[in-house]
Amino acid sequence: MKMTYQTIELVQEGKTATLYLNRVQSMNAMDVNMLQELTSCLKEIASSDIKLLFITGRGRAFSAGGDVKTMLSSNDESQFQPVMETIKEMIITLYTLPAITVSFLNGAAAGLGLSFALASDYLIAEKQAKVAMNFINIGLVPDGGGHFFLKKRLGEHIAKHIIWEGKTLSSDEALQIGMIDSVYEGDTEEQMQLWKMKMEARPLQAMIATKNIFSNQETSLLVDTLNLETENQLQMRKTKDHREGVAAFLEKRVAQFTGQ
Repeated sequence: MKMTYQTIELVQEGKTATLYLNRVQSMNAMDVNMLQELTSCLKEIASSDIKLLFITGRGRAFSAGGDVKTMLSSNDESQFQPVMETIKEMIITLYTLPAITVSFLNGAAAGLGLSFALASDYLIAEKQAKVAMNFINIGLVPDGGGHFFLKKRLGEHIAKHIIWEGKTLSSDEALQIGMIDSVYEGDTEEQMQLWKMKMEARPLQAMIATKNIFSNQETSLLVDTLNLETENQLQMRKTKDHREGVAAFLEKRVAQFTGQ
């Protein structure tokens, strides 16, 4: 596969590929360009012979989430629906990808970045990594299928609390509650090579067939969830709490929410 991107990088070795999020200066926060490039790249992978996909971040973070400065501080609501449609397409493509996907959290994974990682088949984190479903801190609800993936991994009760509290969890805390699958120490590139050797010795076609059976059963629910997240996100963007949350984020202060 020969593709050139501005915000991501794809490295292929046989039927294994590594997708790097590559907006290092922004801790790999997802702006519109990255969302579009990720969607395009995943679609290309879906039609290729790649059977094993690793996803990680360049620099010191997996992804800080949606780029708040460029996506949430704008008053132009005309761009909201197209962005949410791109997120929907990206998440569905990753969830249904005919390849085994493994996200390596080499650093912070927050908000939309965490939803994106949760769409993978395996989610493993470096010992010092942190995760946070922190939309609530700017008066929003999770998107990118965050409700769907957290409910599947944690159950509704715990998922609600994780979403409502919006606090940052260590990799060990995330492992303990089942949000991630394992924790590793050391170099991410070395860890990916170990996984490559292990997974390429497995019957990947049979594994992918099982993945397809499950995803065929669940994709309609994921689509419904993504649509509901879009509807509710639009409503939340109009609240005073959201405006206060964004202002507090940009001004680097504690938000003063009023429930309005």
